[in-house]
Amino acid sequence: MQSKSLLAAWMFTAVIFLVTPLAAQTTPTAAEAEQFINAAEKQLNDLSLKAGQIGWVYANFITFDTENLSAAASDEYTAALTKLATESHRFDGLTVPYDVRRKISLLQNGIVLPAPKDDAERTELTKIAVSMDGDYGRGKYCPADGGGKCYSLGDLEKIMAESRDPAELKKAWLGWHTISPPYRTKYARFVELSNKGARELGYKDTGDLWRSSYDMKPDEFAVEMERLWQQVKPLYDALYVYTRAQLVKKYGASIVPPNGPIPAHLLGNMWSQEWSNIYPLVAPPSASTGYDLTKILQERKTDAKQMVRYGENFFVSLGMQKLPETFWERSLLLKPADRDVICHASAWNLDAKQDIRIKMCIEINAVDFSTIHHELGHNYYSLAYASQPYFYQDSANDGFHEAIGDTIALSVTPEYLKQIGLIQTVPPAEADLALLMDRALDKVAFLPFGYLVDKWRWDVFSGKIKPADYNKAWWDLRLKYQGIAPPEPRSESDFDAGAKYHVAGNTPYARYFLATILQYQFHRALCREAGFKGPLNRCSIYNNKAVGAKLQAMLAMGKSRPWPEALKALTGEDKMDATAIIDYFAPLKKWLDEQNKALPPR
Repeated sequence: MQSKSLLAAWMFTAVIFLVTPLAAQTTPTAAEAEQFINAAEKQLNDLSLKAGQIGWVYANFITFDTENLSAAASDEYTAALTKLATESHRFDGLTVPYDVRRKISLLQNGIVLPAPKDDAERTELTKIAVSMDGDYGRGKYCPADGGGKCYSLGDLEKIMAESRDPAELKKAWLGWHTISPPYRTKYARFVELSNKGARELGYKDTGDLWRSSYDMKPDEFAVEMERLWQQVKPLYDALYVYTRAQLVKKYGASIVPPNGPIPAHLLGNMWSQEWSNIYPLVAPPSASTGYDLTKILQERKTDAKQMVRYGENFFVSLGMQKLPETFWERSLLLKPADRDVICHASAWNLDAKQDIRIKMCIEINAVDFSTIHHELGHNYYSLAYASQPYFYQDSANDGFHEAIGDTIALSVTPEYLKQIGLIQTVPPAEADLALLMDRALDKVAFLPFGYLVDKWRWDVFSGKIKPADYNKAWWDLRLKYQGIAPPEPRSESDFDAGAKYHVAGNTPYARYFLATILQYQFHRALCREAGFKGPLNRCSIYNNKAVGAKLQAMLAMGKSRPWPEALKALTGEDKMDATAIIDYFAPLKKWLDEQNKALPPR
């Protein structure tokens, strides 16, 4: 570690500002700006490592003590980041080299949790943030009639995925949504404090700050999100209308209104964000994918480590390095039986070098097979930009980071599965309809949810949604964009948005919507680079090192250039474009439109 030299560098910079005459302070020089940002970069790198290591321990050992340690480390990092971002405005308008200006901009716009300058308020904010994260991780449903048995989120998700009993599904849905009301009041205070910090940094509110991190004006980014949603809405609507009709057939019109919203507990997922678990209910008649990947993996007695090896081998086939040995030593792949952990799958970059990890309670199924590719995408992105300076050690925008692994997962085609020996025969072209339906239930179904989570938070942060209307506004958006409704009436004593990890954990969500758009744009471009001529859903870039080299070159850019430049380097396009996802699902869309002719529109 370089803690001693880092502290010296930061103290040197601080002394400069203390002893410089007032006149000079009002007219800073380019040299001072460069000294400032270099010292800030070193300090934040050091604090980030410390906070990351403590955060890892907390996520894997949720206790009173680790929660406090994590809060203290987060508070220290947040205090430094806020102070530096505030001080950096001294250099606004100054002509400086490109790297200095970009790093200052990233410092100012990259704060996810803006804290007030007041020490007590900052500490309060970080403690609330860590405690909500912990409350979610510890969350369990303990029914009064359950004989003392409690259900974790994993237990309840299994019920949501597998049960076809609407009463049981409703009970599981309602059960999980009891974990969030206890921190509803905390969340309102969290918003208040976070907004104060954002305003002190020069932003309207925290949502305005979040939207400022996309190399465009905040209002322009909101317009861009809506533009992309409108591009994909007809595809979603077609899937929705067909799915609702099949659920009416399964459960009856008394449970699923043929002309109304789909009840949220019937779509196979706790948040109705992905519907792939109800594939058997909506599968095209007489269509078959030709294989059941979950069954194959389980019959082969595949273990968690082998699941990860499949993902690693894909990246290696593109010419990338093997995962470091420390990855295998330090990652969490299975849920421990003896303690609470945050099971939500995540990738970690602890030292911005080689200490990368994943934390995931792996289940042996097709969903986690893809999720592993997604998380390793984060890891390989981190490895690619490890040589960049601290402020550039990130993706071009946060949607890029989420998209890379999913881009690889799009290459998990029947042809690929045959190449690695998981299936013996590639299904014929007739199977494409089933394959596309299965994937659409995952990706297309997700799009409105990916959009509305932050749309809700932007309005919460701006004050358009008041604390007294949190739940009503949440369900208004879910009805408008997803076309779903809760299984029973909800009230403002509930806090259903908080039953989603990313709200409790203060993780911006627009990145996931963007990632869903970008992964198809990336996939189309990489397939074009590979010279592939067939249907886009049958293209796999597995074992294509030339394509891998092009991908690696973009990853290595990190955040050093605005995201349109990174996008253009990979795709030849400098604008996000949802036509790629439309192209990918075109055969399915045509079939859905035929099925929906006599059905009520959404």
